Parts: sequence; C-alpha cells; structure tokens
Amino acid sequence: MVAYVLRRIGSTILVMVLVSLLVFLLLRLAPGDPAAVLAGDNASAEQIATLRRLLGLDDPLPVQFLSWLWAVAQGNLGASLYSAEPVTLLMSQRAEATLSLALATLTVAVPLAIVMGVTAAHRAGTGTDRVLMLFAVAGFSLPAFVVGYLLVYLLAIQAGVLPVQGYQPIAEGIGGWAAHLVLPAITLGLIYTALIARITRATMLETLSEDFIRTARAKGLPMRRVLLVHALRNAGVPIVTVIGIGVALLIGGVVVTETVFNIPGVGRLVVDAIARRDYPVIQGVILVCSGIYVLLNLLTDLSYTLIDPRIRY
Repeated sequence: MVAYVLRRIGSTILVMVLVSLLVFLLLRLAPGDPAAVLAGDNASAEQIATLRRLLGLDDPLPVQFLSWLWAVAQGNLGASLYSAEPVTLLMSQRAEATLSLALATLTVAVPLAIVMGVTAAHRAGTGTDRVLMLFAVAGFSLPAFVVGYLLVYLLAIQAGVLPVQGYQPIAEGIGGWAAHLVLPAITLGLIYTALIARITRATMLETLSEDFIRTARAKGLPMRRVLLVHALRNAGVPIVTVIGIGVALLIGGVVVTETVFNIPGVGRLVVDAIARRDYPVIQGVILVCSGIYVLLNLLTDLSYTLIDPRIRY
C-alpha cells in the first residue's frame, strides 16, 4: 500500500507539471494580447511594446514558463495584470460562493442518485425504472444554462419563491444563503445526479444477478438488507469511480452555473479573466482546480481498498 501511494503521488506531481505546461502554452498561443487589452484601443504600438516589456510578456516562452513554475513551487500564483492583487487573494475572496455551491450540489445529488439507481435496478423493467431512467437521460442531455434559465423563469420570476440571481454570504444569515443556493444547486446537480444514477443502476443490475445475492435472498434476508449491505457494497467501486469522474463535470459546470445565476465565485473570476487575457489569474485558477481534481482522483483510488478489501492484496 505504501509503494502504491508513493507511485500515485509521483504520477500526480507529473500530471500537475504537464497540466501547467499545457495551460501556459494554450494561453500564450491563443489570439489576443493582454498588453493591448490593458493599454486600451487608443494606445500606440510603442506604448503596447513598453507595457509588454514591463509585464515580462516579451521574454522567451521557456523563460516565462520556468519563472512562473518556480514561483508556483514557492506558493506564489502571481498577481492580476489588471488589479495587481495576488491571485491567491482573488481566489480566496471568491472561494466561499464556489465551495458552497459545490458542497450543496454534492450533498443533494450523490444520495439522491444512489437511491434512484438502486431503486431502478430493484424495479428493473417496471414503470418506476422507466420513469427514473427517463429523468436521468433528460438530466444528462439538457445543457446547464437551459435548465438554469428555465428554473429561474418558473420558480423565481413566475412563482417568486426564490431569488433570481446573486449570492448571500453565510455570515449574513443561513436562510438567505441557502435560498440563493437552491436554484444553482439544482441546475448543477441535475447532470451529476443523472450520471451517477445511470451507472449505479447498471452496476447494481450486474451485481443482483450474482450467486451470492441469490444465496442471501434464499436465506430469507430482508430485501432492503440485500440491496444496501450485500449488493450496493459489492457494486461500490464503479459507483465511487463515477462519483470521482463526475467532479470534473462539477468543476466545469460551476463556471456556467455561476454565470447564469450571477454568483461571484471562482468560475466568474476565470470567465472575466479570460475576457481580459489576464494570464496569471487564468493560470492560477486552472492550476488549482486541476490540482483539486487530481487529488480527488487519488483519494478515489485509495478508497477502493476500503470498499473492497481484496484490492489491498
């Protein structure tokens, strides 16, 4: 186990270096000059060139990358080209909204999806199964922004029971904080729930056909115990895997959801930075999000040994 963990950590570091290089090159090779955007439409070529030199954008690409990578290794993600504020400070100011949205989505989506998948597998071929899987297919097929605007129209504008947009910090009241998270969490959680429910159903159907399940039922064990203790645990590895993979959808969906609901989170921060070609902010946000995703994948792999002890050997 120790050797396995060390290998996974080593591969994680390598992946992060490759992600850093890819993000750096994509930004530098994409159309647009941050110096020209920062200088304004009326700036002369000399002024833009001077600004590029001051920002270090005229250095060779290897020099720029190594300088940035060395700073990152020291915990410095750089400073915004526009506000001159540290990227870590900008992200920390937006972190509460994004974390609140992500945790609210996970708290509701994961249990709901597992219940849907287990129920659909237990009732396979019945009307319940068809309705649940129809919901899952629809949830996975509809774009997040379509669902978001539809919920805003129905529940916020027409019914008037929830806020249309915005975010209220938890320090200003739990009620307002929760009310502002309902619509975006449903929007973001719909895709996530649909993905996990479909995989849970497929895995449970395969597990329910195994001999040990028939033996457990022949012993007269309650069906709830058979489903939750025997079948679900043995089907746990694929389910945990898809939950980990779904985090990538969650990270990507946060950007769209925060834009639709005007939430001042990290997703909005990176969208605004892309529009202004603010390289340090874009690089910092993507690097941190990639690091979180890689770390979650590592924890997912390690959790397999808790779910299925046979993997330890």
